[in-house]
Amino acid sequence: MKHATVHSDPTIAAIATSPGKGGIGIIRISGDLALTILKRIFQPRHSQKSFASHKLYYGWIVNPESNNPIDEVLATYMRAPNTYTAEDVVEIQSHGNYLVLQEILRLVLTAGAQPAEAGEFTKRAFLNGRIDLTQAEAVIDLIDARTREGLSLATSQLKGRLYNKISSIRDSLVAIRGIIEVAIDFPEEDVEIINPSALKKQLTVEVQEPLTDLIASADQGKIYREGISAVILGRPNVGKSSLLNTLLQEERALVTPVPGTTRDTIEEVINIKGMPVRIVDTAGIRETEETVEELGIKRARSKVAEADLVLLMLDMSEPITSSDHHLYESIKEYKAKKIILLNKVDLAPESDFTEFDISFPDYPRIAISAKNLEGIGKLEDLIFSVITGGNEIWDPGLSGAPNLRHKSDLINALKASEKVVEGLELNLPPDLLAIELQTALDHLGYIVGVTTTEDILDMIFERFCIGK
Repeated sequence: MKHATVHSDPTIAAIATSPGKGGIGIIRISGDLALTILKRIFQPRHSQKSFASHKLYYGWIVNPESNNPIDEVLATYMRAPNTYTAEDVVEIQSHGNYLVLQEILRLVLTAGAQPAEAGEFTKRAFLNGRIDLTQAEAVIDLIDARTREGLSLATSQLKGRLYNKISSIRDSLVAIRGIIEVAIDFPEEDVEIINPSALKKQLTVEVQEPLTDLIASADQGKIYREGISAVILGRPNVGKSSLLNTLLQEERALVTPVPGTTRDTIEEVINIKGMPVRIVDTAGIRETEETVEELGIKRARSKVAEADLVLLMLDMSEPITSSDHHLYESIKEYKAKKIILLNKVDLAPESDFTEFDISFPDYPRIAISAKNLEGIGKLEDLIFSVITGGNEIWDPGLSGAPNLRHKSDLINALKASEKVVEGLELNLPPDLLAIELQTALDHLGYIVGVTTTEDILDMIFERFCIGK
């Protein structure tokens, strides 16, 4: 890793488990005073002159001022640098009552610790060189993962897969820059220092091709990590709420034969082949003078504008209406991908799709019965195919760039390397080539944290919860 010196910062502490009731709660302390603080408030069952590292001790947390016991606990002291933060760390395992945890934390703070900021433990792990920045980001992705595939992606990044790929590319750039700098330092040498053909090949194979692969996987990595938003749109009573209930396998939305039952958007997350999909059931779109329903329709339209996928639902048991045509035309302006759902196929007098093919030709179409579950499996397959481009065998564990920050820097690094190749072809001065090489290195450094501004670090770690 890039850092070698452990920072000597104030000792910090926080509750490391989620609020609420639980069998166990954990207080985490990190810093030079961690063991000193533990000795002030912890009375082990057996008297201890010293605490062995990475060993559990049973005892009580006691208020040192009143000598009143607070809780029966297990305590662990872990000596630097073999800890999560690479600092001295203490973890106190108490009962999971949040009042107990807060009281223990109060004693810890009184004994000399400071309250940890969001993500500060992981930030210290990064600053102290135990992990790189991609691994630090993987921690929050691991916590937030909503599917096994998202979990696999975060785990892969936490193990250093992306860091290793970036490091390999950076090593090649450093080697090429070394050749260029020799040419800069010895411009009068008769021997040809720069071999343009060899350097172009090295840049292509060792830099541009792996960068291109990482960029190509970025969008799919984002899908598994963050998921997509899919809005069910249609006129009243076509079966939107029934489809939501069917996909969720529970009665989440109220279903009645009365048009306009859904007055607001209803959102739930489902798992489609490992892809988190936030399904949004919207109010039926129609002309209305009813104030509450009109507000629901406005909100429905705003959700469509933000969506990654629009599921336009039509009723096969009824003739196509002007409202259906109007909705079809209205969704064309949005960037979202679209699928036409022909619902109530079980009630259709004939399975003749000719009229629908003629009227709605632009997007994939599928016939379903939200009530009888007909075609639901094929619908999930179609949603996955439309979003991923049909890539059924993509392995999230091999993804290269799981977020937009990574993708942007990869693209900029690739552009800089392409300028180096162009410069070699045009026989530009080596000092100009060196500038572009350094630009490429800088952008890759931003990803792993070699060259990262404080603003970027703050932006990354503010996503974390307190205690991690």
